[in-house]
Amino acid sequence: MLKRIKTIFSKKILFVIAMCTITIVAAVGGYLWGSKTFSRLPKKENIYSAFLMEEFDIVQKNYWDKLSDSQLIDIYLLANQKVSGQFSQNLTKDKKGLKKILEKTLNTLDSSEKKKQYTVTLADTVLTSLQPAGRSRLYSKKEEKNLKNEVENKNPTLDRYKTIGTNKKASQQEVALAYEKKKQELETQKTPEAKVKLAEVEQAYETLSTQQNRDRYDSTGVESTVVSKIVNTRVLYMHLTRFSPTTLDDIVHTAESYNDNSTLDALIFDLRDNIGGLIDGLPYFMGPFIGPDQYAYQFLHHGKKQDFKTQTGLLPSLTKYKQVVVLINENSQSSAEVMAASMKKYNVGTLVGTPSKGWGTVEKVFPLKQQLDKTETFSVFLVHSLTLREDGQPIEGKGVIPDVDITDPSWQEKLFSYTRYSKLVSAVKEVW
Repeated sequence: MLKRIKTIFSKKILFVIAMCTITIVAAVGGYLWGSKTFSRLPKKENIYSAFLMEEFDIVQKNYWDKLSDSQLIDIYLLANQKVSGQFSQNLTKDKKGLKKILEKTLNTLDSSEKKKQYTVTLADTVLTSLQPAGRSRLYSKKEEKNLKNEVENKNPTLDRYKTIGTNKKASQQEVALAYEKKKQELETQKTPEAKVKLAEVEQAYETLSTQQNRDRYDSTGVESTVVSKIVNTRVLYMHLTRFSPTTLDDIVHTAESYNDNSTLDALIFDLRDNIGGLIDGLPYFMGPFIGPDQYAYQFLHHGKKQDFKTQTGLLPSLTKYKQVVVLINENSQSSAEVMAASMKKYNVGTLVGTPSKGWGTVEKVFPLKQQLDKTETFSVFLVHSLTLREDGQPIEGKGVIPDVDITDPSWQEKLFSYTRYSKLVSAVKEVW
């Protein structure tokens, strides 16, 4: 009996202790809730707004023009209105306020897929709104890879052996014969389409014509960036088609391949239709023409000018040409315009053609740490700097102006006044 009483008493004590514990925990919890301690605990980050705010920071820090918070917020709100159709009155001038507005829009979307689509579209709309319009973009992994291939001068969809009508097993002699056959066939057609195809054939042949270039193409897919030939028996013609990591090697290899030809005494360096490319290589590409440690060109970022010096020296196989003509046209852009302006500044040669495109921006890719899901990776492709021409003015929207405009009916007489060399003038007329 006594044992039973003790057991009942022990259970009652345990029950009382348990109830007291619950009461204390509830009281402490209520206190913490009331004191907003719980509300100060970190909340789960909204991945969509976090994505947009990281883009905001990248733009503010790296965009070529210095934008205030207020200016950039206005761009985001206008983009939000365009994408969502919801008008957002700008009552905020800080980033936190912008984040709340964007999250309010996100909360109206009822699925993660819709939220992702809204976020991606808004991020891209903001970037394309930055000046120059359309140059900055939100890049997917695929677009970033395509850009990398373009900069490295690779085109996985093209087979340069097929371009000239042969195959990888062909000997160098067979490659040359296939090129001549294709070239003659296209030259007789006299159509704009045939002219484009002929340029492709010449590009393909330059890539395959020497064992060095061919081996590089077979192993890496990288094409030659220089096409060359002799004009009027006295003039070397070199067409730089684009800028890539191999451009310096291409320039040196091409120039030195003509070293034994003692009849050559003038050079036409063609930058027409050159879309640019690896602008970081310009300090190396310019050295062979203007010498080492020279102030080659300038960038403009956040209102400050940045100078770039050449990193390589003069190339004897180029400097031996005492008469030089540099060709540009309305399709010469980006790095090609910077190079033309630098050559004009240092009087490397006479600049001939038409004003260049005026595409004076330098873009960089900035990876995003915050991603929306595991299926796709995005990065910011942003205009980081403006390029400046030889007079210190932005190339953007203005272009580089030739010394001799080829649309002038008297351009040949003007070019002769610069060069005093009729064979060079006639060679320019022939290649133009």
